[in-house]
Amino acid sequence: MQQERAWRKPMRADAARNIEKIISAALDCFRDEGPHVSLKTVADRAGVGPATLFRNFADKEELVLAAIERQLKVKVDPVTELALENPDAAAGLVDVLGAVMQVANEEHHLLSAVAGRRALLVGLAGKLIESMGVLLQRGQQQGTLREELRLIDMVRLVAMLIGAGDTVEPGSFAWQRYVALVEDAIRTHRENRPLPPLEPIPDVDLPL
Repeated sequence: MQQERAWRKPMRADAARNIEKIISAALDCFRDEGPHVSLKTVADRAGVGPATLFRNFADKEELVLAAIERQLKVKVDPVTELALENPDAAAGLVDVLGAVMQVANEEHHLLSAVAGRRALLVGLAGKLIESMGVLLQRGQQQGTLREELRLIDMVRLVAMLIGAGDTVEPGSFAWQRYVALVEDAIRTHRENRPLPPLEPIPDVDLPL
């Protein structure tokens, strides 16, 4: 069995405050400075010494995973809970996709720091994936989601959306266009509506 991660163990109030400060500082540092920010910079921003940081997080990857987990809990879990209560399961599933994409866009540099570590990210998203499966099954029973869809399709579509999100400006809402396209693909009936507008392509190398 893997050793339980430090930020998930029962702890004293002062230790919990330090972890919260470190994670909040990490989120700010990654947004401001990119995926290669140093742990010393994070510790300085948090107002703690390097020893305190390393006592709670063995390395940069562990800190990044804790920060991602925090953002999923704060920004995606509440949307997922509402989606599970929504009588329209397809609409709820699309809301969840939107919440995931908003976090992926806001925390672009954070995700870049663990790019290629798919197993780690899937492990963090276990509860989210389970909820998506419930919504998918309900939507199929309601006749609003395509019958041939499988949960693995939804997991791969999320990965595809995050990949598309890498090509839009962090902080923009350009990702909404691609969530709308996925919604059109997974629903049994496509709404006759315009897509969200296409925003200018940022200065990145694209195979156009």
